[in-house]
Amino acid sequence: MKSNAPKDIDDYITGFPGDIQDKLQKIRAVIRKAVPGAQEVMSYQMPAFKQNGILIYFAAFSDHVSIFPTSSGVAKFKKELKEYETTKGTIKIPLHKPIPYGLISRITKFRFRESSQKGKKK
Repeated sequence: MKSNAPKDIDDYITGFPGDIQDKLQKIRAVIRKAVPGAQEVMSYQMPAFKQNGILIYFAAFSDHVSIFPTSSGVAKFKKELKEYETTKGTIKIPLHKPIPYGLISRITKFRFRESSQKGKKK
Protein backbone atom coordinates (compact mmCIF):
# COMPACT_ATOMS: atom_id res chain seq x y z
CA MET A 1 0.00 0.00 0.00
CA LYS A 2 1.47 3.37 -1.07
CA SER A 3 1.44 6.19 1.45
CA ASN A 4 0.45 9.70 0.35
CA ALA A 5 2.55 11.16 3.15
CA PRO A 6 5.27 13.49 1.88
CA LYS A 7 8.70 11.85 1.95
CA ASP A 8 10.61 15.06 2.70
CA ILE A 9 10.15 18.82 3.00
CA ASP A 10 10.53 19.40 -0.74
CA ASP A 11 7.78 16.86 -1.40
CA TYR A 12 5.57 18.53 1.24
CA ILE A 13 6.01 22.02 -0.20
CA THR A 14 5.35 20.99 -3.81
CA GLY A 15 1.92 19.76 -2.73
CA PHE A 16 0.69 23.36 -2.42
CA PRO A 17 -0.15 26.13 -4.92
CA GLY A 18 2.72 28.37 -6.02
CA ASP A 19 1.96 31.33 -3.74
CA ILE A 20 1.86 29.08 -0.67
CA GLN A 21 4.98 27.24 -1.84
CA ASP A 22 6.78 30.61 -1.89
CA LYS A 23 5.77 31.33 1.72
CA LEU A 24 6.77 27.85 2.87
CA GLN A 25 10.15 28.05 1.13
CA LYS A 26 10.80 31.44 2.74
CA ILE A 27 9.82 30.09 6.20
CA ARG A 28 12.14 27.13 5.60
CA ALA A 29 15.00 29.43 4.57
CA VAL A 30 14.48 31.68 7.60
CA ILE A 31 14.55 28.70 9.96
CA ARG A 32 17.57 27.17 8.22
CA LYS A 33 19.45 30.48 8.51
CA ALA A 34 18.52 30.77 12.21
CA VAL A 35 19.74 27.24 12.99
CA PRO A 36 22.12 26.22 10.19
CA GLY A 37 23.21 23.01 11.93
CA ALA A 38 19.70 21.69 12.47
CA GLN A 39 18.45 18.66 10.57
CA GLU A 40 15.40 18.94 8.34
CA VAL A 41 12.91 16.17 9.06
CA MET A 42 9.31 15.25 8.51
CA SER A 43 7.45 14.57 11.75
CA TYR A 44 3.70 14.08 12.10
CA GLN A 45 3.62 14.65 8.31
CA MET A 46 4.88 18.23 8.80
CA PRO A 47 8.22 19.85 8.06
CA ALA A 48 10.36 20.26 11.16
CA PHE A 49 13.85 21.20 12.22
CA LYS A 50 15.61 19.04 14.77
CA GLN A 51 18.67 19.47 16.97
CA ASN A 52 18.64 17.99 20.46
CA GLY A 53 14.98 17.26 19.72
CA ILE A 54 12.44 19.05 17.54
CA LEU A 55 12.96 22.82 17.56
CA ILE A 56 10.07 23.96 15.40
CA TYR A 57 7.48 22.64 12.95
CA PHE A 58 5.67 24.54 10.21
CA ALA A 59 2.72 23.67 8.01
CA ALA A 60 0.27 25.15 5.53
CA PHE A 61 -3.50 24.92 5.54
CA SER A 62 -6.22 26.27 3.26
CA ASP A 63 -6.32 29.75 4.82
CA HIS A 64 -3.24 29.98 7.06
CA VAL A 65 0.21 28.74 7.85
CA SER A 66 1.06 27.55 11.32
CA ILE A 67 4.31 27.58 13.20
CA PHE A 68 4.65 25.09 16.04
CA PRO A 69 7.49 26.24 18.33
CA THR A 70 6.24 24.29 21.38
CA SER A 71 4.50 25.96 24.30
CA SER A 72 7.66 27.71 25.51
CA GLY A 73 8.17 29.37 22.13
CA VAL A 74 4.63 30.73 22.13
CA ALA A 75 4.79 31.85 25.78
CA LYS A 76 8.15 33.63 25.40
CA PHE A 77 6.88 35.77 22.48
CA LYS A 78 3.28 36.21 23.66
CA LYS A 79 3.36 40.04 23.39
CA GLU A 80 4.75 39.97 19.85
CA LEU A 81 2.17 37.36 18.85
CA LYS A 82 -0.90 39.29 20.06
CA GLU A 83 -2.17 39.95 16.52
CA TYR A 84 -2.15 36.22 15.69
CA GLU A 85 -4.31 33.41 16.92
CA THR A 86 -2.28 31.20 19.22
CA THR A 87 -2.81 28.09 21.27
CA LYS A 88 -0.46 26.52 23.79
CA GLY A 89 2.07 25.48 21.13
CA THR A 90 0.79 26.93 17.84
CA ILE A 91 0.91 30.24 16.00
CA LYS A 92 -1.69 30.59 13.25
CA ILE A 93 -0.86 33.18 10.55
CA PRO A 94 -3.63 33.96 8.04
CA LEU A 95 -2.45 33.80 4.43
CA HIS A 96 -3.80 37.30 3.75
CA LYS A 97 -1.44 38.80 6.37
CA PRO A 98 2.30 39.29 5.93
CA ILE A 99 4.33 36.40 7.35
CA PRO A 100 6.45 37.68 10.29
CA TYR A 101 9.72 36.14 9.08
CA GLY A 102 11.87 38.10 11.55
CA LEU A 103 9.75 36.91 14.44
CA ILE A 104 9.94 33.32 13.18
CA SER A 105 13.72 33.66 13.15
CA ARG A 106 13.83 34.99 16.72
CA ILE A 107 11.50 32.24 17.95
CA THR A 108 13.63 29.59 16.23
CA LYS A 109 16.83 30.94 17.78
CA PHE A 110 15.13 30.96 21.20
CA ARG A 111 14.07 27.33 20.73
CA PHE A 112 17.63 26.41 19.73
CA ARG A 113 19.08 28.03 22.87
CA GLU A 114 16.44 26.35 24.99
CA SER A 115 17.04 22.95 23.41
CA SER A 116 20.83 23.32 23.71
CA GLN A 117 20.51 24.02 27.43
CA LYS A 118 18.31 20.97 27.91
CA GLY A 119 20.83 18.87 25.97
CA LYS A 120 23.62 19.97 28.31
CA LYS A 121 21.62 18.96 31.39
CA LYS A 122 21.26 15.35 30.18
